[in-house]
Amino acid sequence: MTPARDPFLALFEPRGIVVAGASTHPGKFGFVALHNILSAGYQGKVFATNREGAEVLGVTTVADIDELPDGEIDLVFVCTPAGANPALLRAAAAKGIGAAFIASAGYREAGPEGRQAEDDLVALAAELGILLVGPNGQGLISTPVDLCAQIVAPYPPPGRIGIASQSGNFVSSFMNWAQLSGIGVSRAVSAGNSAAVNVPDFLEFFARDPETAVGLSYVEGIEDGRAFYDRTRAVVAEKPLVVVKGGATSSGAAAASSHTGALAADDAVFDGACRQAGITRAATIEEAYEAAATFATQPLPTGPRVAVYTTAGGWGVVTADAIARSSLELLALPEDLKLEIDQHLPPRWSRNNPIDLAGSETRDTIPQVMEIVVNHPAVDSVIFLGLGIQSNLARMEREGRFYPDHGLERIVEYHERQDARFAQAAADLSESSGKPILTATELAVSDPANAGPAAVRATGRLCYASSNRAVTALDHLWQYARYRQRRGL
Repeated sequence: MTPARDPFLALFEPRGIVVAGASTHPGKFGFVALHNILSAGYQGKVFATNREGAEVLGVTTVADIDELPDGEIDLVFVCTPAGANPALLRAAAAKGIGAAFIASAGYREAGPEGRQAEDDLVALAAELGILLVGPNGQGLISTPVDLCAQIVAPYPPPGRIGIASQSGNFVSSFMNWAQLSGIGVSRAVSAGNSAAVNVPDFLEFFARDPETAVGLSYVEGIEDGRAFYDRTRAVVAEKPLVVVKGGATSSGAAAASSHTGALAADDAVFDGACRQAGITRAATIEEAYEAAATFATQPLPTGPRVAVYTTAGGWGVVTADAIARSSLELLALPEDLKLEIDQHLPPRWSRNNPIDLAGSETRDTIPQVMEIVVNHPAVDSVIFLGLGIQSNLARMEREGRFYPDHGLERIVEYHERQDARFAQAAADLSESSGKPILTATELAVSDPANAGPAAVRATGRLCYASSNRAVTALDHLWQYARYRQRRGL
């Protein structure tokens, strides 16, 4: 017997899509949604309805879904007014459409009449067997099928992070971070009013989705705390889950209520539930995305012991302080590791952790010593600092008035090649050892084109903007690994 198709695949991997309420006006949702679907390169069949039957972006529209073929469309993206949507759903069901994303507003957020209309729409969708997402949502992303069915931007690079949010704006925020970091997204969805399908429903799909390695969510209100806890704990047993919650303070809770009508849970209770469930809770959107990006691209550590590997002492000191404030442990360097490093460095290296090369590196020192450090059994993870220094000098030399004479062209190329080499070595050693190696430099944001951070991105990993942020991400990684270890997962 052929297993039933996951109903969420009608949403995220539709065979065809119809934009209901497509518009010729570039400022209307119906225009933007169709534009984004076509522009992202979706390869399935694309249809659209328009009351006048106008051509929109080269698509010949029809006045009603009734005019479309049977069995070729899985998803309807709804931009029509709330009053038209019950008839629209009935027509969609008759065509075999299994999922509807309702971008339309005018429901719960509009008062008692809107709430009744929303309840009626939910009941109708259940009767028809349609997966109903929204209403009042901004759309969805599914990079495995090049689908950008949303009324906002941007469209992120493909990757392994699955995003579900009670706020559409934060879906955009997460995707902006994806574009900046190069660590991409598998699926993303704005839950809108969550009338029929809520954030935990999407997270459960991510847990069984082979395209997704980690779930990432923004929540404000939780109507049933026990159900949220039980369902997310089951998700975490399969894959890591990162959550950032609005309404953590009294002011934030009041804002959440006015934004979504959500009742914000007691923050202390929520925080405790996250710890017990193994959820990674982040304080900010950037922390949340970096945690998710780390889960998506780094192996889990087997223990808390960190080696800080740096080309300059001050960076190492600050990083050691950050580690002391975390659940991680700054490894006391074993004597055999010191002796092995001694074979490659002059006596002025720190002979301690942080492992400060103290400017003693030669052409091959950084990758050679990094390999020694990473492969030592006492080391569980490494934070690598100092990447991009050579390329930073190369930039100044390239932009100076003496370039390319005086041998500068050759030395600039050498500096940039070395930094790219060091980034690749970190990625290769992490892969071969099964240990996380996190690279941090402010050049990741101050000069993203620098050969060092650019090469980190090319390896498919995140280059952290500071060592503090790298420590925070690694701490999240270790806490989740420890949670799994303690529960035999």
